[in-house]
Amino acid sequence: MSVWRTEEIMRLGIRCCSLRSLLQQRSILITTPIKDSFFPSTQLAHKLGSRQKQGSVVRPVRFYSQERIHSEELLSSSPPAEVPPDDPTSDQLQRTSPFMDHLQQCISPSDVLDLTCQFTPTPRQVSKCLTYMWSSTKKMTDEQRRYELRLMFESPAFDLLLQKAMKNVGNLRNEDLAYSLLSMVKLGVPQRSRVVQTFLRACQERLNDFNEKGLSILSSCLEHMESCPNVSALKDGMRLVAKVKLNDIQNVVALQTMMRLLGKDAPLDFKRKLEMKALSMQDQFSLPNSQHMISTMATMGFRSKPLLEVCTKKIRENLHTIPFSRLFKVLQSCSELHYRDPELLMDISEYVASVIDIWSNKQAVLFLYSFEKLGFSPDALMKAFAEKVIADPDVLMLKDLLCVLKVYSSLNYDLQQQRQQFLESLSQVVESYLPKMSRFELLRVVHYLCLLGHFPPAPLELLLQDGTLEHLKTTPPKFIPKQEKLLRVVDLCLRLDRPPVPQPLTVPSSILGDLTPIRSSVSPLLSDCLREVLEDQVDTELQEAVLEEDFYFIDAVITKPPSCQTSVTEASSAGDEASPVESSHRVAVFCAIPSNFCFGTSRPCGPLAAKIRHLRILGYKPVVVVEHKLHSLSKEERTEFLRGLIFPEHHRSDVN
Repeated sequence: MSVWRTEEIMRLGIRCCSLRSLLQQRSILITTPIKDSFFPSTQLAHKLGSRQKQGSVVRPVRFYSQERIHSEELLSSSPPAEVPPDDPTSDQLQRTSPFMDHLQQCISPSDVLDLTCQFTPTPRQVSKCLTYMWSSTKKMTDEQRRYELRLMFESPAFDLLLQKAMKNVGNLRNEDLAYSLLSMVKLGVPQRSRVVQTFLRACQERLNDFNEKGLSILSSCLEHMESCPNVSALKDGMRLVAKVKLNDIQNVVALQTMMRLLGKDAPLDFKRKLEMKALSMQDQFSLPNSQHMISTMATMGFRSKPLLEVCTKKIRENLHTIPFSRLFKVLQSCSELHYRDPELLMDISEYVASVIDIWSNKQAVLFLYSFEKLGFSPDALMKAFAEKVIADPDVLMLKDLLCVLKVYSSLNYDLQQQRQQFLESLSQVVESYLPKMSRFELLRVVHYLCLLGHFPPAPLELLLQDGTLEHLKTTPPKFIPKQEKLLRVVDLCLRLDRPPVPQPLTVPSSILGDLTPIRSSVSPLLSDCLREVLEDQVDTELQEAVLEEDFYFIDAVITKPPSCQTSVTEASSAGDEASPVESSHRVAVFCAIPSNFCFGTSRPCGPLAAKIRHLRILGYKPVVVVEHKLHSLSKEERTEFLRGLIFPEHHRSDVN
């Protein structure tokens, strides 16, 4: 009884969706012209249809051209109540018929259309023809595909084939119905044409009878269709069906297709049910299933840590078998989900580094860019790519060069002995592209090089020429703030780093603008902790909210008595370069967020590294506090933690 009631409720729900679709079509589609904005081939089809209307011979109906859709026409084309059941004998006859033998030899849509002129295809064979036409175009180059689609739309046989498809829509099996719709959409038949809308209505009527495979095909089709009343109604119906038939799905691909169709609009509780269903099928996950599951979760906007762990484990075990495009898609999806598995990222970095000589430079650069978006430093890949650039700098295109500079300056990777050679190689490439760069690209390049602490004269001099600066003043207003920030960093680096350039270079103050610092208030938690730390420190001064060089915000500056000078110098980290801090009594304490550091490390990213470098030059001992860590500690632990950072000499004596 409960099953009967469930099916009746589903039928009523789908009928309501269909009725609402028809009412919307009456009120909107009849009175509103349909625009050519659906698929690449849509405009071509529309132009060809219009051309025929202007000619001497006018066809009664161009079934693939965009027309106003009348609900009466759709209703008259609705399928009959009874659909022929699946017949294995019929399938065998279809496969062994002369028509099918010839169809399998077709290698283009034109071949298929020629075949339909020689034979009279059955309703099932019409569906097969559409499918073969689509599958044949997938093997073509872009230019060949465009040419073949043009021939297809110009052929009168395509009219006749779509007429037969509409006439026999009620005699198609559910699976063939879904395949036909998918093929027409992929071929570029306009979404709001009568034939596509008729097939959408037929799918609505029979949706409750679709099996798992049919629903999967239909989901793939709807995933690539833009919203219209019939598409929306069908999606609503599929959501109802998915909720009822979720437990019956036994195929991982079908489940993933359904998840992508439901997308970000699915309720959170239903996403949880899909997560549990996927976890129950994890033993069936193949390597492609694991890759697609991550991208499916990105499509849904749903992050399931248990599912991600299952998938990443399978991917790590089979990294060497995954082609570039799929591995790159995994990284992109991880970025969209804000998911960072350090072991997975490290394994991918090492794998790409090991095959860097096989892959193209563009592929390696795309991986570098993806890692940078994740905030992860792929040390193995960055080292291998730097060696490749040193060996042959001219392999870098301009776009690749901009990306490489951005990645290496942002992730602040230390190439050690190879650093100077790598930077000189990049400078050589930069100079070769100077005539081709736009003014803003030139500014970006100089900004990245300044963050890296490298100052080649040629790009600097070109940037600071009067003509270039005048051109930058004409930048559209929405880009001005970013431009001023980049120029301010270049100005600071030139003044503070004092690079050995042939002639003094400065950025005119007239183009710098008034830039406010990112932070303008002291962290209350840090302020309270610092006051507790300094309670027992005699002659130590505290100054809060200090702005250095009108750019670098410091939460607190602690001025220590002269007796602490030697100890502060000794407390400097082993890797610190010699700077005026050795004669300084000032400690600059400021907060940073986790994204200011490379993921999983204490290495500061480019902008933070430049700030630390410049504060040392200005005579400060920088103390960086991760605000997130302060919140994770108790009050006593926070005080002790800060005391150890600011007064390491006292902390050591207490430990001893």
